[in-house]
Formats: sequence, structure tokens, C-alpha cells
Amino acid sequence: MSDTTASLRRQINIAGELQSVVRTMKALAASNIGQYEQSVRALADYYRTIELGLGACFRGNESAALMSTSEERVNDGAIGVIVFGSDQGLVGQFNDVITDYAIKTLADLPGKPQVWAIGERIHARLADAGLPLLGLFAVPNSVKAIAPLVGQIQIESETHREKGEYAQVYVFHNRPQSGSLYEPVSLRLLPLDAQWQKGLTHVRWPTGNLPEIMQSGTATLRALIREYLFISLFRACAESLASENASRLAAMQRAEKNINELLENMQHTFHRLRQGSIDEELFDVISGFEALFLEAVIKKQEAAVEAGKAEPQLR
Repeated sequence: MSDTTASLRRQINIAGELQSVVRTMKALAASNIGQYEQSVRALADYYRTIELGLGACFRGNESAALMSTSEERVNDGAIGVIVFGSDQGLVGQFNDVITDYAIKTLADLPGKPQVWAIGERIHARLADAGLPLLGLFAVPNSVKAIAPLVGQIQIESETHREKGEYAQVYVFHNRPQSGSLYEPVSLRLLPLDAQWQKGLTHVRWPTGNLPEIMQSGTATLRALIREYLFISLFRACAESLASENASRLAAMQRAEKNINELLENMQHTFHRLRQGSIDEELFDVISGFEALFLEAVIKKQEAAVEAGKAEPQLR
């Protein structure tokens, strides 16, 4: 019995330590969600500025509006794909959801995908799915680390595009929703969508002054497109990180609930076993006392019989 209670005590201590770890991870995940969501909101004004600049370029030169598509070396045989996932576990179905969504979407697109994976976990799942992988990038661990990652992705992607390996570029990532929910989404970065370009030409300029493009309109357009691609990748990465931490927070909440239930069951079992052990010890004490008392009474009677002070009695 003592071995059983000692074992339960050790298990309770281990579960308590695990509970502390889970609570720490919950706090970190909640804190990270805030900083990544704030970074996405901070991009809104800058993204709006880039859209206004692109709209001005597209309105000023109709041929320039289609420059990004006309200059592409279209190759229907390959598609560049960037998939954002996670390096760490304890994120529930986060990587599985975006992997399944990417596989299903790519199956409906013409051309063979060439995939860049962001995160070791998503890299392993994409490899298991049989998708051809071009490379692997580490997931940034802070907002400051997103910009260097996006720069590396742009350099690698542009290098392969200039070699004519692919002309289209798609991005897949999870986007956060209310609470701990998220949804998989995709975006075609290149070539630029013609409807999107046309829509920007109708965006109203915020002031009464007409915009004027300085110096070369082509150079300005190229610079704005590079900024648009940078912002799109930055936002995709930040949204993916926010979704990852939201999924981890939900997973930790479920784990904490399970640990609390397990601790409660183990403590009830421990108290029951301990009470049973105490009752057994008390029963042994009472039984021993009764035996000693009966033995003392018998000895007293025997002594009385020997002394002739009492009649012999049957025992």
C-alpha cells in the first residue's frame, strides 16, 4: 500500500511540474499573438500607400499596367510555391490543415509545383506528400526576424524565376480568425492579377491634387511592385505566426484541462488509498489492543484461581 501511495505522490508531483510548463507556454503564446497581430495592423497604412502608388502608375500608363505579366517568361510546366508552417510542435492540426489545403489547391492548378517550405514540421509533411521541395527556411521567432526571412525568400524566388524555372508564385499560410480559430488561405503573388490591377486604377486619390510620377515611370512601378511583394510576404508570415501561436494556445488550454482532470483523479485516488491505509493501521491497533486486553483479563483470572480467590472459569 505504501508503495502505491508513494508512486501516486511521484506522479502527482510530475503532473504539477507539467502543469507549470503548460501555463508558461500559454502565457508565451498569448503574448506572441498580440505582437504578430499588431505587426499586421501596422502594415495597413503602408500597404494602402503602396496601393495608391501602384494605382497612379497603372492610370498613368496603360502599357505599364500589364508590364509585370507581359515581361514574364510564362512556363506552364512549373509553379513556385511558398508554404508557411512551423518549426515547433504542440500546435494541434496547424501544419496538417495548411498542408492539406495546399495539396488540394495545387492539384487544381496546371503545372508542376516547386515548393519552398517555411518550417521543419511543414517541410516533413510536404515531403511525405510527395511534393518537390526547393528548400527550407527557419520560422522567425520574433517580429524583427520576419523582414530578413522575407528578404531571403525574395532573393531565392527571384533567382529561380530569372532562370525561367517558373513564372507563377503562390503563397499558402494560415490566417487568424476570432479567438483561437484560423483558416488556410492562398495568394497568387506573380504574375499580378489583371483584375486587381484594374481595380487599383479606380481607387480614389485621398487628396484633391492629382498624383504625378517622378522620373521613370517603369522604375517607379518596379520599385512599388517589389514593395508590394515584400508586404504580402511579410503579412503572410505574420498571420501564419499569429495563427501558430493561437493554435498552440488552444492546444495548451486543452492540455491544461486534461492535466487538471488527471490531477484531480490522482489526488482522489491518493486520498482514498491513504485513508484506507490509515483505517487498516487503526484496525490493527484496535485488534492488538483487544488481544492484549483479553490476554490481561485471562492472566488476571488465572492468578485469582491460583490464589483461591475465585472459582475456575472456562475459557
